[in-house]
Amino acid sequence: MTGGMRAAVITGPGEAAIAEVAIPTPGAGELLVALEGCGVCASNIPLWEGRPWFSYPAPPGSPGHEGWGTVQGVGARVSGIREGDRVTLLSYHAYAEFEKVPAKAVVKLPDELSGVPFPGESMGCALNVFKRSDIRSGQRVAVIGTGFLGLIVTALAARKGAEVTALSRRRSALDLAVGHGAAHAVILDDHQRVLEEGATLSGGKGFDRVIEATGHQWPLDLAGELVRERGKVVLAGFHQDGPRSVNVQLWNWKGIDVINAHEREERRYLEGIRAAIEAVQGGAFRPAELVTHSFPLDELSRAYHTLIERPDGFIKGAVRMTRGGK
Repeated sequence: MTGGMRAAVITGPGEAAIAEVAIPTPGAGELLVALEGCGVCASNIPLWEGRPWFSYPAPPGSPGHEGWGTVQGVGARVSGIREGDRVTLLSYHAYAEFEKVPAKAVVKLPDELSGVPFPGESMGCALNVFKRSDIRSGQRVAVIGTGFLGLIVTALAARKGAEVTALSRRRSALDLAVGHGAAHAVILDDHQRVLEEGATLSGGKGFDRVIEATGHQWPLDLAGELVRERGKVVLAGFHQDGPRSVNVQLWNWKGIDVINAHEREERRYLEGIRAAIEAVQGGAFRPAELVTHSFPLDELSRAYHTLIERPDGFIKGAVRMTRGGK
């Protein structure tokens, strides 16, 4: 294809604009994807807010990495993918109308997911967290933070037969967690009260698994106190704003296992995405219920503000390449 496309550009801390750039041409082993949408990820808040180590403007379309869309062009030596296939993809410039990616970095979406928003990278992360957590039937599992990732893990753990306690500062998110299989819901307000309620719900022994899905210090503190002796604390939140402190004396005394559930290999991401597709096909969770807010491409600024503020009812936002949104 020839011509231009729109791409969002973060021009400075808290500022975004739309640039007109050339539509890339797929080379050998590559695909051109006409993007439908891209999830807005909390891991990119530092770039949006500004840090001394970032330079601006960011590349067009960056740092969008949760895109999905339809294959528009196929380069030489590509097999198994054709124009018109709907896919989700691993890329880093998906705040744009088109993205060029290696064919190996896409996963085809089945026909039954036609029209369903599918930020595959983030769903794959959630499935990988669940796999690393080694959750089993009959276990007591606490999920701290019932945003997008936490809700998916809650749904999967409940289907596995675990008794899930969801913890969040937002009542609307807890209601969704119960709808996704959580047996108990605990509001995050007072530290001591949360510990007392957790002790009651875990039979006084602590939880077999505690999934920390917020990326903040206080929930990390709670995780170490809520987990039982010889239990597992799973770091699913993205801790990106500087060092964290932990009570090593407590963690050591309890003899707990600590799992950093983030993956850094492309094949692991793709495995997680494929597992997410299977989970959705099996009815484990419904993406359309979790992508609660959408924004047109030229309102990336509003998308980030909403992500940071997390108004009542918000779970995940996505930038859509069609005009309109809510």
